[in-house]
Amino acid sequence: MAKVIHIRDVPDAVHAALTHAAQSQGVSLTRYVQRELKRPAEREHLVRHNVEVIRRTQEQVRGGLDREAILKELHDGRTE
Repeated sequence: MAKVIHIRDVPDAVHAALTHAAQSQGVSLTRYVQRELKRPAEREHLVRHNVEVIRRTQEQVRGGLDREAILKELHDGRTE
């Protein structure tokens, strides 16, 4: 279920910039801010995933880190 977030004390200049950006993309301010908030959340998910891939790779290599093995695991993990 979707949640509601209220943000107080947004400076006028920030609100104006967000409103202008939303209008220039032809979307509502709400839709624009939803999209912008989604990006860091998705990045966080990718970072956590990459940390897990690196951990698994380190276990496989048993301490001797091999750059190519890590890059292969990262690539394979992203295609899962």
